[in-house]
Amino acid sequence: MTAYNRVLLKLSGEVFGGGKVGVDPDVVHKIADEIAAVAEAGVQVAVVTGGGNFFRGAELQQRGMDRVRADYMGMLGIVMNCLALQDFLEKRGIDTRVQTAITMGQVAEPYIPRRAIRHMEKGRVVIFGAGMGMPFFSTDTVAVQRALESKCDVVLVAKSGVDGVYSADPHKDPTATKFDHLTYDEAISRGLRIMDQTAFALCGENKLPMVVFGMEPEGNILRVVQGEKIGTLVSAQN
Repeated sequence: MTAYNRVLLKLSGEVFGGGKVGVDPDVVHKIADEIAAVAEAGVQVAVVTGGGNFFRGAELQQRGMDRVRADYMGMLGIVMNCLALQDFLEKRGIDTRVQTAITMGQVAEPYIPRRAIRHMEKGRVVIFGAGMGMPFFSTDTVAVQRALESKCDVVLVAKSGVDGVYSADPHKDPTATKFDHLTYDEAISRGLRIMDQTAFALCGENKLPMVVFGMEPEGNILRVVQGEKIGTLVSAQN
């Protein structure tokens, strides 16, 4: 039994690089195995990835680049992660489609919500690439928007190096405490930065629940989908 029928999984770009610039095939292989286990359990899966292992628009801007151009470079980096994940999922025997917000017909389908839903209904994993297709939007916000438009039951935010939402950065503040449950209003009022504030607000307005959890140990994505109390649940109400 699973707790959700259709989920959107948000992965950071840094995970794909294993902490380095570029794609680490061994890491992507492990991520693909975890997603495959969820799909094989009968859950419909969509994925949004970041591109921070290649480019971050805001950081490139600080180094003198035009923000709009830098953000578009970041979107192309996201597509590279999507194609890598698609390759390893299909090697695992999972039918996969990449849909991009920027048209690039030779490597991916255009983003069409109804088509994405149909793919998921047929058991295919859908990976959404190229962010929102517009500058100034974080992939956190994109993940929530795609989840809402494709009618997902929950946003699953898989983090590396942290196992939920804390009152402060647990790597810097030893007194930081982990939350088992938060409302979106509480997350915004406390200024918690585990996700973009716009993403929190969008989820709250549309009553879309979010689970923030750690990628470690292996199998955590499936455990969350099966309803285990892992990480932090963020919802519109207590």
